[in-house]
Amino acid sequence: MINQEIKSAIILLVFCIMQLSLRSQNTIVTGYIKGFTSRQLEIGYHAGEKSKTDTVRVVKGKFTWKANLAEPQQVYLVFPNMYYPFFAQSGHIQITGIADSSESFVVTGSKVQDEYIEFQKSLKDLTDQEALLPQDNREMREEEKKALDVKLNEIEEARRKREDQYIAVHPTSFLSVHLITERASYGTDYADVKKLYDRLGVTAKQTMSGKALAKRLDVLKRSAIGNQMIDFRQKDTTGSDVHFANFKGKYVLVDFWASWCGPCRAENPNVLKAYNKYKDKNFTVVGISLDDKGDNWKKAIRDDNMPWAQLSDLRGFNNEVSSYYGIEGIPSNLLVDPTGKIIARDLRGEKLQQKLGELLN
Repeated sequence: MINQEIKSAIILLVFCIMQLSLRSQNTIVTGYIKGFTSRQLEIGYHAGEKSKTDTVRVVKGKFTWKANLAEPQQVYLVFPNMYYPFFAQSGHIQITGIADSSESFVVTGSKVQDEYIEFQKSLKDLTDQEALLPQDNREMREEEKKALDVKLNEIEEARRKREDQYIAVHPTSFLSVHLITERASYGTDYADVKKLYDRLGVTAKQTMSGKALAKRLDVLKRSAIGNQMIDFRQKDTTGSDVHFANFKGKYVLVDFWASWCGPCRAENPNVLKAYNKYKDKNFTVVGISLDDKGDNWKKAIRDDNMPWAQLSDLRGFNNEVSSYYGIEGIPSNLLVDPTGKIIARDLRGEKLQQKLGELLN
């Protein structure tokens, strides 16, 4: 027969297990998307460190999704012709909107989403300015392209400053962790991200997202300004091995791109302009493609008239060099000096021309 002390301990243990279960299984999202006629909807999220997609049943535009989210995260509703990101967390979250109009979507019940919406409102003057600018510069004169680049850089710099201010004022906010993670994903210098990470509170750093950000910093550190570029080896379009050490003694733009990447293809003429201008002044370009189909890669090289060394292991985003340096978005590049030292990264548009002009004119 179980004595009273053992019985009490069992009851306490069961209670604790139930509480832990409730804490990790308490995210319920219900939605009504008016005019949405499909019978199912995909929802993308992270389960631990793995990406996961759930398919939920939709009846007359209504759906319910339940998940085990240990902490807040950005979740994606995936529609046939668009996707809608929002921040989910513990509790009951409701989403309403009109099909094919993400601007009509309203999310209630998520504190992090509320914070995100308020922060986006604080950027409205910048997004309004950006919306008024031309989206296609292919028909522009050179001076017009330069002016557009300057304006876009000014808007981006202003946006970054406001993000920095938000993080400084909200060091324990999940949104702050998210903003730094975004910055770390898209071509940002290690020193910049490390400075922001150091502003986070201890509780934010101890979240799963905070710990993942710390790991990301370890990778970004490899491409920190002042570090030596690794002596990698990849095959060129003929299948021959090429060592990066072969280019020592020159300024080298290591250019990460792919044939399927629209922004990369749009930037290629700018890189070609730089190459033609400075190729006789101790400068060259080494392209590293994140393609996985050789024919597409080679055709893009011909179509975009890129005469410099082109390398790839045809493993897509698993390319050995891009993975080592944590390249998660392209176009991206590293500028290396004649000693093999990294001196700049992610120079695009007029920034590339200005930097090379400072070094080589």
